[in-house]
Amino acid sequence: MSATTGRTTPSRAAVAALLRKELLLERKVPQVVPAMGLFSITTFVIFHFGLDQRTVEGPLAAGVLSVTLLFAAMLGANRLFVSDKEEGGFDALLLAPVDRTSLFVAKVLSFLAFLVVLEVVMLPAFAVLLLGPTPDAGEWLRLVGMLALADLGIAIIGALVGALSIQTRARDLILPLIALPLLVPVIICLANGIAPLLAQEGAMAVAGRWPAVLALYDLIFGLLAYAVFDFLLDD
Repeated sequence: MSATTGRTTPSRAAVAALLRKELLLERKVPQVVPAMGLFSITTFVIFHFGLDQRTVEGPLAAGVLSVTLLFAAMLGANRLFVSDKEEGGFDALLLAPVDRTSLFVAKVLSFLAFLVVLEVVMLPAFAVLLLGPTPDAGEWLRLVGMLALADLGIAIIGALVGALSIQTRARDLILPLIALPLLVPVIICLANGIAPLLAQEGAMAVAGRWPAVLALYDLIFGLLAYAVFDFLLDD
């Protein structure tokens, strides 16, 4: 009999229940968001003294922000499935009559929420510690839009690779080794897309191809991850 036979729980209800569990767990025992927030602020302090510059702008500022977001997200992705694995939730879900892709969708949405909360802390810290020019409201909105597209890509890859690595002993090593190369296009698009918004000479127009490529990346990898996630858990 197929492992998926008999799963009758509607995916939407399963996703809502799993997402509620993820958010409640993080609220009661905060682990992911505080770790990512402290890491990002510490990284900005290191860049502040390591670059020997009071402020940064343009491509350098975009690179610092993008790389810090990427490495902070790796911390979160590493913890995304740990509690499920250690407390038996992972095995329970495999036996439950629900579509396993519900777990993937719930993990992507919860990780996306964690990244948004991270950026609520991260962006003001970046502006105070490193950023030279002060973007206006319109530039901040475009910056947030680019970050949202990047967050979605990071959340998709983080959830997919996190599910794969949690089933190995060397998960702390496996996750960044697989996820970082997959996320290089996201960081390239994000850094190039937000660099004009952080320029000293005033915001220049963001080339339309960067948000378009990010959206296409999110779509392709979202569909691929959704298609193979059940197969990964079966293995």
